[in-house]
Amino acid sequence: MRRCRSRTSVIESVSGNRGALNSRANSRTAEAQRTQRVAEKIFSFGSLCVTLRSLRSLRLCGGGLALALTFMAHAPAFAQSVSMNGSLGDKALLVIDGAALTLAVGASAKGVRLVSVAGSSAVVEVKGQRVALAMGGAQVNLGAASSAGAGSQIVLSASSGGHFVSSGAINGRAVRFLVDTGATTVAMSQSEAQNLGIDFRGGQQGMANTANGPVRVYRVMLASVRIGDVQVYNVEATVVPMTMEFVLLGNSYLTRFQMKRENDILTLSKRF
Repeated sequence: MRRCRSRTSVIESVSGNRGALNSRANSRTAEAQRTQRVAEKIFSFGSLCVTLRSLRSLRLCGGGLALALTFMAHAPAFAQSVSMNGSLGDKALLVIDGAALTLAVGASAKGVRLVSVAGSSAVVEVKGQRVALAMGGAQVNLGAASSAGAGSQIVLSASSGGHFVSSGAINGRAVRFLVDTGATTVAMSQSEAQNLGIDFRGGQQGMANTANGPVRVYRVMLASVRIGDVQVYNVEATVVPMTMEFVLLGNSYLTRFQMKRENDILTLSKRF
């Protein structure tokens, strides 16, 4: 009788242990499932995005995330565009992201270091890359990758004569522009149009009054006009028979922008 009771006690003890083990296993499974659900969440920290695969990963990488975020907070901000407005000895007046700054050779601002100045040109360095600037030239895009023309702002500096002159492109071919708020459309000479491959004689004909009397002009549509990293499409232009040093950047282009002038700096912010 005692042996039966002893065996019964052992069986009950074993069964109890198995129940406890099963209970622990179920508890661990439930905890693992909760951990998995939490671990699949994505935490975004600005441009840093980390997928946490487990709570252990969260604990292990927490310090690393803090360091990464600290590094990002203290990382220097690099300029996106720069142009040259003037020079005086070993100093250059630069327009960096729309702000006019005077730098001496060797000095830096917004991640742009002035390497050298020689009359109407200068060399700057950004993130180890050197860029040559010409006085009165268009702003130079300093982005890591070349732009597809999706920029939205143009910053121009006035030349010594007070005019805003810039290099750019029409239909992908290089030209020199002169901002002319009194011109109804973009205007160019017939020779310029021929150099650009524009079939202006197939355009709409008209007459225009000049100081030398009425002349025949042609209205054409330009596929694209680009300055710096800003490109607009389908811009009306007028081709005239006179010789012109620049392509006039008239209101058919300028009305696409909001214009703001501060002293010798003209900012064009793209509207559409």
